[in-house]
Amino acid sequence: MGTAPKRAAEKILIVGAGLGGLSLALSLKRGGFIVDIVEIEPELRIVGAGITLNGASLRAFATMGVLDEIKRQGHCHDTGKMCDGNGNLLYAPRSERQYGPDIPNGAGILRPVLHRILGDAVVAAGVPIRFSTTVETLTQHASHVDVVLRNGEYGRYDLVVGADGLSSVIRAMIFPDAPKPRFTGQGCWRAVLPRPPEIEGSCSFHARYHKAGVNPISQDEMYLYLLQHVPDNRWMPPEQWPTLLAAELSEFGGLIGEIRGGLGPSSRINYRPLESLLLKSPWYQGRVLLIGDAAHATTPHVGYGAGLAVEDGIVLTELLQDEEELDQALARFMGRRYERCRLVVEGSARLGELEMQQAGTDIHRRTFMDIFDVIRQPI
Repeated sequence: MGTAPKRAAEKILIVGAGLGGLSLALSLKRGGFIVDIVEIEPELRIVGAGITLNGASLRAFATMGVLDEIKRQGHCHDTGKMCDGNGNLLYAPRSERQYGPDIPNGAGILRPVLHRILGDAVVAAGVPIRFSTTVETLTQHASHVDVVLRNGEYGRYDLVVGADGLSSVIRAMIFPDAPKPRFTGQGCWRAVLPRPPEIEGSCSFHARYHKAGVNPISQDEMYLYLLQHVPDNRWMPPEQWPTLLAAELSEFGGLIGEIRGGLGPSSRINYRPLESLLLKSPWYQGRVLLIGDAAHATTPHVGYGAGLAVEDGIVLTELLQDEEELDQALARFMGRRYERCRLVVEGSARLGELEMQQAGTDIHRRTFMDIFDVIRQPI
């Protein structure tokens, strides 16, 4: 009987049980790897309102085997519109499917629902998750990494992957001089609202000072977003969120104007400053690698932050299976991922700059489509 081919790694620790970490765990487990996850939170918990997923993100989720659940629990569609601040149509892109006959062009879903879908799949696959802890120390050797957790547990792994987000503990350990996340000058408001039947797909509204939009997230609900120029990054007191959001929507008429009048405590309003980050290549040191927002955090302008993180996991799993040496697998990973992520992070930031400069919708649309020419390419 022949022996199994040598692989670049067999036992892998994932730090962080967000969308990127859970997706990577699911991909690796299906690839036959031994996988552990540590998560600093006490449970699989994520805050936020709706999330927009573009077609490339849905293509990645299809590879993970969870697209059917996203279709069932979210809202998938092939249509989108760009309107002025009063709802008058400016542009409607083509609606034929760009990513394959079974892949919708876009979707919306509650962020906690998407997180639960992936969490359930990971648990069903038998991947253990240690909650309420994270990595305390990493000691790298030629053939392995010794890990001590904050709860005192010890483990030895072939590879450690930091999927622990914008404030990554692992990034601080392996790249202590790395740049910090950069505030972009914008904040993003979101609210969850009843969905009128005429809202069948995503729709953005471009007024003079703000960009807003709506996206269905289920058969009964949609979410509203608004991007606000906040150069001083001032504090937005949560108890004032309904009043503050209503004030920023004051220049809109039509549907957004109607929404403004109905905002209240039940609207599940959320606000966060927008930050971005792009580490220089490589995103690894020895046997420790960063993925997702820990390495390339993007703003939500093209609905691709989650998709990029899921793609990281798909590509990494493929290369770990193909290569016998870890350094070769990680070098090829950077060759596959860096430029694509750079173009998305920088392109999304450019869209935000155009909005803050009150640029015309024509240049905004051209920039948007240039980014999607990259996104449509296979990973």
